Amino acid sequence: MAGCVSRVELSVSCRSLLDRDLGSRSDPLCVLLQDVGGGHWAELDRTERIKNCQNPEFCKKLVVDYYFEKVQKLKFGVYDIDNKSFDLNDDDYLGGIECTLGQVVSSSVFTRPLELKQGKPAGKGTIMISAEEIKDTRVVYLDIEARNLDKKDFLGKSDPFLEFYKQSDAGTWQLVYRSEVVIKNNLNPCWRKFSVPLQTFCGGDFNKPIKVQCADHDSDGSHDLIGTFETNLTQLQEAGDCSPVEFECIHPEKKQKKKSYKNSGIIRIKSCKIETEYSFLDYVMGGCQINFTVGVDFTGSNGDPKSPDSLHYISPDGINEYLIAIWSVGSVVQDYDTDKLFPAFGFGAQVPPSWQVSHEFALNFNPSNPYCQGIQGIVDAYRQILPQIRLYGPTNFSPVINHVARFAAQSAQQGTASQYFILLIITDGEITDLDQTRQAIVNASKLPMSIIIVGVGEADFKAMEFLDGDNGVLKSLTGEPAARDIVQFVPFRQFKNAPREALSQMVLAEVPKQLVSYYKWQGWPPVKLPEIKKV
Repeated sequence: MAGCVSRVELSVSCRSLLDRDLGSRSDPLCVLLQDVGGGHWAELDRTERIKNCQNPEFCKKLVVDYYFEKVQKLKFGVYDIDNKSFDLNDDDYLGGIECTLGQVVSSSVFTRPLELKQGKPAGKGTIMISAEEIKDTRVVYLDIEARNLDKKDFLGKSDPFLEFYKQSDAGTWQLVYRSEVVIKNNLNPCWRKFSVPLQTFCGGDFNKPIKVQCADHDSDGSHDLIGTFETNLTQLQEAGDCSPVEFECIHPEKKQKKKSYKNSGIIRIKSCKIETEYSFLDYVMGGCQINFTVGVDFTGSNGDPKSPDSLHYISPDGINEYLIAIWSVGSVVQDYDTDKLFPAFGFGAQVPPSWQVSHEFALNFNPSNPYCQGIQGIVDAYRQILPQIRLYGPTNFSPVINHVARFAAQSAQQGTASQYFILLIITDGEITDLDQTRQAIVNASKLPMSIIIVGVGEADFKAMEFLDGDNGVLKSLTGEPAARDIVQFVPFRQFKNAPREALSQMVLAEVPKQLVSYYKWQGWPPVKLPEIKKV
């Protein structure tokens, strides 16, 4: 297991971005990508989108694991977002840079001109990135409302939002949180509860000055200040369920001009709680076992395994796309499983002795003990079974998903973060039981499990992309939404000429987040709690 030295949080701001929108300014967002080898880049994180702004200071921090022993090539891309789709290919590119994480962490503020492509500047656009090590996993949860705010809009009431700033060691103010929800036409707003990592909020210093600004949102980006106040986390923490802490919201200019000026409204902190948020490594190091299961598609659309154009044809050097996918994903996951015994199943073939079609048969032909010893055991079982079965159909995913879900459900009944399940399905993409699979995934989303689908061959993988919830929450046929996004789909053809580790890095990128999101949702800490480090 590679040792992650630490996690760093990157703060990004830009100046003088190109203007791509007619009649208004650009709506920028910054995406962070990491080089995974072979010319491929995997997205690590992205900021929020800021409307009508050419000099954005992004509030959402980009979090990246920092490995001292690796050259981690990063790419920052700034896009003008004019639609709701997750995909950035249909958005205007405002420029980007390539650098290494080492360069960023060794600069106090890493500043570079943005480029549209190498050697072509993006106007006068520049990007500024600063890094801060995350030394603390505690999180501040806040619940805030206001009353009697000043009216700022000529025809209606104000549309208030909040911004929190922490004071840097140099005395400057750095944005740490901007409320998402702009509450329209309301002088007594109650904002949605929100959370900010303690490190982001105040660097772990409970007495560090915090400035809170309340402003009236204007769609053209020219927000009007309602008022401001300064505090610190120690003061905010005095807020309890029955005793909110109140601050007068002061507009400095109004205070100077009017002797009778009292305030521009009251901000009430209804509650301020600090809780610990655990990381993937906290759970793994705390004793969580990751159980790996493989499901292999043996349907007729793969082609006759004896024919060189079949996806199951084993080449003279002993490989095919199915075997490469098993090796590359399995070789990473096996490090997190102590017994190295992996169940492996096939689906969509006629199997002896009855030659009935099965959608859930053990690759080792031993249904009572379908476990293979290590990744090599899965590979050996796959090679041995190929000549003994008849590829057939249909392509049903739900039986193998439900099989793993039964084990995940048994584990969940223990009520501890001790077992997590990863199912790797390798398929040529012609899925038959889409509705049943949707239901199986929605059910599995409530369990400690993730599903990775690797699509082999040249098929149209629209159904697979639909199951991967990147473009919105997956729903069952009855409309029930998935509790969390647990499916990651990757077409193998994108990685044909890339190093093997590129595929595993891409398909496993989401698993740590999925594991943490499940245990956080359940409120389960690691089995063995990490030692609390003094900050």
